[in-house]
Amino acid sequence: MTELTQPAALDALGGVDPYAEFRVRHPREIVALLHQLANDATPVVLSGPDAMPVTSVMWAVDAAAQHIAFSVDPDSPQLQALLEHGDATCVAYLDAVKLQFDVEQLVLVRGTTGCALRARLPREMYRFQRRGSYRVRTLGGSAPTALLRHPSMPEMQLGLRVLDVSIGGCALLLPADVPPMNAGVEIRHVRIELDADTRFDSDLRLHHVTAIQVPSRGSRIGCEFMHVQPSAQRALQRYIDQTQKRRRLLQIDRNPGSVQS
Repeated sequence: MTELTQPAALDALGGVDPYAEFRVRHPREIVALLHQLANDATPVVLSGPDAMPVTSVMWAVDAAAQHIAFSVDPDSPQLQALLEHGDATCVAYLDAVKLQFDVEQLVLVRGTTGCALRARLPREMYRFQRRGSYRVRTLGGSAPTALLRHPSMPEMQLGLRVLDVSIGGCALLLPADVPPMNAGVEIRHVRIELDADTRFDSDLRLHHVTAIQVPSRGSRIGCEFMHVQPSAQRALQRYIDQTQKRRRLLQIDRNPGSVQS
């Protein structure tokens, strides 16, 4: 099993959860993420403390019965070890977001068309943005904007277009008629408005300033988010997920013959 599919050690700090801000507990959000795993046939890795990992896919999500099921090979020795333990940790990736959750009360269910590993619907899960976080171009129709004061001219209020965004930062368009900003500058109290559901406050640290090759357009400013609240980080992750999905759907609509399984 590669390092990427290793479960995070959530109790590594003596029982204190170091990833509490990434915990998801809302039942509707949990079920939606599970359905996405099932609908996309996303590979998942099930692992126990004393068992080799089992790679599978989620076969069913039954919110009413509070059950989930995975497709498995009933003759797999790794599966037998998981069943003996009774519980496991599931890790999967939705693009650049790592999902991790415990699966409990594992039972092998045999049917006429195959076998499934059934477990109780998880009551919580964790969402982690992968290192080297994926950056998405914002969707123009939502007019994503960063509202701030110019760092060298505090009386100048600006609304700069957000060109792209990741969990760690964003790129802004600085028009040519606005005084330049220098790399290394920190800007306090910035309001980021990506869409109606994703609005949050952050400080920004400017890392890169690049002139756009069309002289009349200005510069691209690469910024790092600082001091973002956990709830805003979760909202930002959802925005990135949704934007990725919408862009894939747009690509399919434009190029229906290019879709690959």
